[in-house]
Amino acid sequence: MRFKQLDNKMRVFETASDLCVLPEMYMVARLDGRSFTRLTKDVCQFKAPFDVRFRDFMTATAKSLMNCGFRVLYAYTESDEISLLLDRDERHFGRKLRKYVSTLAGEASAQFSLQLGQAASFDCRISQLPNIELVVDYFRWRCEDAARNALNAWCYWTLRQEGCSARQATRRLLGLSVRDKNELLLQRGINYNSLPSWQKRGVGLYWETFEKTSFNPILNQTVAARRRRIYIDYYLPRKEEYAELLRSLVLPQPTQGA
Repeated sequence: MRFKQLDNKMRVFETASDLCVLPEMYMVARLDGRSFTRLTKDVCQFKAPFDVRFRDFMTATAKSLMNCGFRVLYAYTESDEISLLLDRDERHFGRKLRKYVSTLAGEASAQFSLQLGQAASFDCRISQLPNIELVVDYFRWRCEDAARNALNAWCYWTLRQEGCSARQATRRLLGLSVRDKNELLLQRGINYNSLPSWQKRGVGLYWETFEKTSFNPILNQTVAARRRRIYIDYYLPRKEEYAELLRSLVLPQPTQGA
């Protein structure tokens, strides 16, 4: 059997499960760290409930994902997860899901491992969203998840530092309302509302334009050019202000004078 015949025969099995994202659908990829609870608490012993080093490793990984060849409009990270909003017109790999999932998971795993100095891995899943309002809802959902996780984490680790076992701390928090948990912290001198914004709302990354000046030797003058760079936002707005920020990153902006 000639190579071409063999190649055609075997590629059927390799591509049999290919699924492609329909045109004009937004893709949001969510990457989660695999076994990161053990990695962060037992192996690397990051500070609980939050460690700036871990935040910076996740932020650097998210930034690298925005530069790995896809048209990423927005990246968001909280805890051990990263979410990426791809441009609606992204066309790489013919929009084959398995290609996006494998490439993004591999890129995140490699970049985070380099930051950490040892092996770590991520999995990846992709949501297909038909309109911008569902995109907004997705990222508001992840922000709300960040807030819930932050409150629970602060309560849990505060109790652990008082001598409670993991089981005791978990049982103490069962059935407590958000108000009860806030009160638990206040009684110990911790005002949840005064905690750093990035702990409660996560970190957003998006493109911004800026002017860069340089010297043109041919014209013998200084010229200005518009460039793009990634802005890291540690103080994401809340509620409708956050929704408006997301819409502004997705929808085309009117040109000046239009």
